[in-house]
Amino acid sequence: MKQVIRAVGAGMLALGILGTASVALADDKVILGVAIPTADHGFTGGIVWWANKAKADLEKEHPDLKVIVKTAAGAPEQANQLQDLVTVNKINALVIFPFESASLTQPVAQVKKKGVYVTVVDRGLTDTSAQDAYVAGDNTAFGKIPAEYLAKALDGKGNIVALRGIPTTLDNERWAAFTGVLKNYPDIKILDGKYANWNRDDAFKVMQDYLTRFKHIDAVWAADDDMAVGVLKAIDQAKRTDIKIVFGGAGSKGMVKNVMDSAPMIKADVSYSPKFIYDAIKLTAEARLKGEKLPPTTIIPSVLITKENAQQYYFPDSPF
Repeated sequence: MKQVIRAVGAGMLALGILGTASVALADDKVILGVAIPTADHGFTGGIVWWANKAKADLEKEHPDLKVIVKTAAGAPEQANQLQDLVTVNKINALVIFPFESASLTQPVAQVKKKGVYVTVVDRGLTDTSAQDAYVAGDNTAFGKIPAEYLAKALDGKGNIVALRGIPTTLDNERWAAFTGVLKNYPDIKILDGKYANWNRDDAFKVMQDYLTRFKHIDAVWAADDDMAVGVLKAIDQAKRTDIKIVFGGAGSKGMVKNVMDSAPMIKADVSYSPKFIYDAIKLTAEARLKGEKLPPTTIIPSVLITKENAQQYYFPDSPF
């Protein structure tokens, strides 16, 4: 499409109709809004870093592209930012990492109705008709891999407590996959599974509650490496020695280093890099510059990280 417009523009220049050609070329510019949560924990810190890197790299590479990055501390703020991106910034493409699923579905649907191309990243919407494309890590594997690992490590029997993230479609997918595997192990009991918001402090408080209520725990699934840090702190303060394994998630550099160093209770992790926001912005921008669309769904695989392969997933210079 771009080549056609440029060819038309060249012909108009030859005819001396410069003004009309300028309008056609201006209309070809992609203005891409990026709406993401603020850096309220390590993973979202990585999301913010990778989003801004995508802006810098892609604007340098593509003169016809403008990327506007907005960060929000909550769902209402993100919904307001979407309105501004459409009415003030005049975006024609959007990449959004929703703060929450249900509360952002309608605001995103309104953006799409304005003719904006929408790519949703990671935390899916409750109505997929509100999006054009979805890019995420493998949330099924993110829940399945830890469950399989813990079942094997515990020899098919024991007590597990779990810490979930924020109520989102991806958290539901992870939880369904995790519990689905453990249904095959009747001697493994999930004592409780509370939300801890992918936050160290919240995870510390949830784990303190678990340690008070449950006198024997064999393993913890803290479905995020930041939450695992809070869990470890609570266990240390309580001086509990019954817990054999704490399994986090996302492959943060700190947790991967723990796996490499054979840290107590940290035997493995599962990959889920925040770099997928960079990939989603790049894929969306380059497709729209060509007048093309992305596949409806793009899934980036998650893999088990152990001491044997941890070096491949250790990036000490990364923000996460």
